Amino acid sequence: MKNSLSYGMRSRMATVVTPILLLLALMAFPVARAIHSMGEESPFSQEITTDRDLVVSASGGTICWGLKRGENGSVPEIPSTYKTLMAQYGALYVGDTGKKTIYLTFDEGYENGYTAKILDTLKNHGVKAIFYITGDYFEQNPELIRRMIEEGHSVGNHSMNHPSLAAVSVKQAQDEILQLHRLVEETFGYEMCFLRPPKGEFSEGVLRLCKDLNYRCMLWSFAYKDWVVSEQKGADYALETVLKNLHPGAILLLHAVSSDNAAALGEIIAKSQQAGYVFGNPEDLMP
Repeated sequence: MKNSLSYGMRSRMATVVTPILLLLALMAFPVARAIHSMGEESPFSQEITTDRDLVVSASGGTICWGLKRGENGSVPEIPSTYKTLMAQYGALYVGDTGKKTIYLTFDEGYENGYTAKILDTLKNHGVKAIFYITGDYFEQNPELIRRMIEEGHSVGNHSMNHPSLAAVSVKQAQDEILQLHRLVEETFGYEMCFLRPPKGEFSEGVLRLCKDLNYRCMLWSFAYKDWVVSEQKGADYALETVLKNLHPGAILLLHAVSSDNAAALGEIIAKSQQAGYVFGNPEDLMP
């Protein structure tokens, strides 16, 4: 009788408790999903900042690159303290702001099928660019990298594994840079000299390391939210966004995974030239 009673009580408790647990789980799911989404926020979100929080300095001296966009062809703003720091270590985010020379740079985190078209367009227009690659891109796309080099473009170091270089030790950061450097040199006979810090995050120590390794740290004066492949807005949007943010000495960051960028690139080049801009060779930015 006792066992029968215990079983009946357990059965009724299970009948009551199970729906409650299920309800709690359903209530918790949106919260967990929101937290997960926060963790997946793009590391490039600061590229499109337009407010007065120009560059965010986090604990530990990490600098998350961001800009206040200029208007009517003016150069985007950054605090003078960061201009001084970058000048000390030879880092740059713009070219000569006294000339209407601008520079195309592409970040290549992975191949989405558009780089060959981008290279075709650059070749047709006689424009040189720099392509920042990672270790994974090196391993997966050697023929595209070979073509970049053979057609006179620059290949830049975006690190072996794409960590925040400011968040790892100096030794780890050095390994991230040199491992990819050696692979590219041994495979293609090409020596990289520009570094773009992953996620736009760096520190004074990272800038010092770049200089010690004979690299120049290159950031950017323009970028927009083009890396989300499921949220492309069309070639016209890409064209308009780039053109309205041109300024003398601009270093343009475009993501090669973007179908919009690939489709709009020819018009971006042509209309920029019509506006009096000249596309410089990024190699000229090496001191």
